[in-house]
Order: sequence, then C-alpha cells, then structure tokens
Amino acid sequence: MSMNSNSSPDEPQEPKPPFSYLVTIEPLGLLYGSAGRFLSPENLVGRSGSSFPPSAATLSGIFAAELGGDNIKQLQLAGPFWGKFDELPDFYVPTPLNYLIEKGKSQIKRKLSWDAVEKQWLPNVNEKFEKGGWVKVNDWQKEDWEISIKVPWKSVSHLHPRLEENQRRVQVEKDREQGSLFLENGVQLDPDYCLVYLSNTELNSGWYRFGGEGHLVNIECQPISTELKNLLSQPVGQTFALITPAVWGSNRHSYRQPMVQKNQAKNSEWVPAWEWEALLTERPFSFRYRLGNPKSEGSEEKLYSKEKLLSRGRYAVPAGSVYVLKEPLTSWQEWDESWFPKEGVSLKRWGCGLALPLPSALAQKCD
Repeated sequence: MSMNSNSSPDEPQEPKPPFSYLVTIEPLGLLYGSAGRFLSPENLVGRSGSSFPPSAATLSGIFAAELGGDNIKQLQLAGPFWGKFDELPDFYVPTPLNYLIEKGKSQIKRKLSWDAVEKQWLPNVNEKFEKGGWVKVNDWQKEDWEISIKVPWKSVSHLHPRLEENQRRVQVEKDREQGSLFLENGVQLDPDYCLVYLSNTELNSGWYRFGGEGHLVNIECQPISTELKNLLSQPVGQTFALITPAVWGSNRHSYRQPMVQKNQAKNSEWVPAWEWEALLTERPFSFRYRLGNPKSEGSEEKLYSKEKLLSRGRYAVPAGSVYVLKEPLTSWQEWDESWFPKEGVSLKRWGCGLALPLPSALAQKCD
C-alpha cells in the first residue's frame, strides 16, 4: 500500500478554532447541479450527472480566493446542510440511518438499536421506509424529532450553447467535429430557504460566484447558537452518527473508518484508528475535488494555472451512518488530524466525517 501524506503521529498539531459561524448561501438564480456533459451539434439528447448540494470543498474555494492562502491555514468548514431563513440559526442535518421514517410520512416509525448480546440491529424489520430524511439540529437531543423528507430544491435542465461570433450556430472546436453545446442540471432553490455550512472563520457578506459554473449567490455569516456550540463540543461517546460524508483511509484506498500507520517507517502497516462493535451505513459514493495549481513558488504573490489539479477519485461513507465503538471518543473537533486523508489539505478542513452523539436514551440501548 502506498504511503499516505498524512502528518506523522509525533508531529505537533496546532488546534484549530471551533465552529463559530453559519455560512448561508442564497442563490441569485440557478445553482450548479451537474457534471456537465458535452453533446455534439447533431445529437442534442442527453442528461448530465447530478450532484447537489455542493460539498464544503466548493465553499473552501471562496474562502481561499477572498482571504488568501496564509489566512486560511486555520480554516475549518462543514456541510452541506440547509435551512429556512426565518428559522435560523436552526437548520437541518441528515437523519441517522437507524431512525426509520414511515413511508409517505414525516415521522419516525422505528428506532434501531444495537444489541451487544445478539450482535445485530433490533428490531428486525421487513417494511419499506423513506430515505434521505432531515432533522433540525436543535432537536437532535430531544426524543421527538420533526423530520423533513422533502428538500427545498428541484432540478431544472437547461442547455448551454456557445455560438459562433458571426452567426447563430453552435461553435465547433478547431480540428474536431464537436460542438460546445452541453446540458446542465441546474438546481432551483425555494426562495424561503438557503444552503447552510459551518465555519470557524468569518467571511464578508456579499455576492460571490459559487460552484463549477460560477453561478451568483448571496453569502452571509452569522454566529451559531449556544445550543449548537454546546452540542458540537460534547464527546461523541461510543454511539454516534455522521452528519457529513466521511472519506477515510490512505490517498489510494478508501475505508469505512480512519486508518493510521503503526510507525513512521516507509512501509509501515496500516491499522484501524477505532475498534467498532457495529456500523449501520449505505453504499459509499464517489468523491473528488479540485485545488488551485500554483505556477511559481517563493514569490510574494503566487500565480495559478487556469487548469486546477483534480484529486484522486475516492469513496465516501454517506452522512447518516451510525457507528457503535468499543471505546468512547472525544468531540469531533478534538479528533487526531492523522485520522484524515491529506491531499493538498487535510480533509478535516472540509468537515470530513463530522459526527454528533446520538441521543442518550438511544445510546444507552446500543451500549
């Protein structure tokens, strides 16, 4: 297995400031929701792949452009989430997968708990349940949750033609019989709602270009609630759920939990950072991002290539996954930086695997 570029365990780690701000994103029109596919002038039938909401890595690019490289060394973000303007600073996070939502309704029908004797999740259920529920973060520690199974956005497909300068015809690339017309999955967000991310660094409010297509958005920062600050500082214990996707492992391999090297030797064995009793999760999904590509080093002002560096393709454990560990853990903010893959930057900067303790009543049943 190849060497990972994570920091060594003995390297001193400077603690980063805790999350202090909600970053809200209000689109001024459509938002980016595709991996745009190019179509030929003769064949205009097709549909690009969809990816929404944008990950925290997308927002990180705005911080880097606005604040500069040296000012984002301590940056930490997390998301994506969403909320309603008149309910902020409360917002919605993914529902843990052991909370089974009744089909066609917004209420919890079953709560799965881990039975340490039977070594299985109980009760056994054969019914079909809703997927992809969301719960208000201020309800997290309550017994009764207000669940939302609907999201406040919808896909809107539209064409992006690039025309010839002197005629109304799709532009064709030189030496290639291929046009530049492509189909984008734009996303329309309900005007009463916004995307929400967590940040430990303040960003000036204003209009920014956001995402791969550079759609205009209005961004504002506001302090997080005291309730959320207390929740984020709590140890996650032995039973917790992810509220953001998690990418674990080395730069070449993806795992379902953090992996660390036994020692600093080049070919040192990789071992799990945790010992778990159980994991409740779904199929992993692909995860990639792009970073700036510096042309020159050593100058006060770095020059960047137009072409950004594409990260290695990886797989992420989906948000909502529930872990039951043999030993309790501290709060996510205190997790060791070496648990997170590093390619350009540590994925902890983007809130990889942000976790919250499950409500105490359920955690007691799981232990």
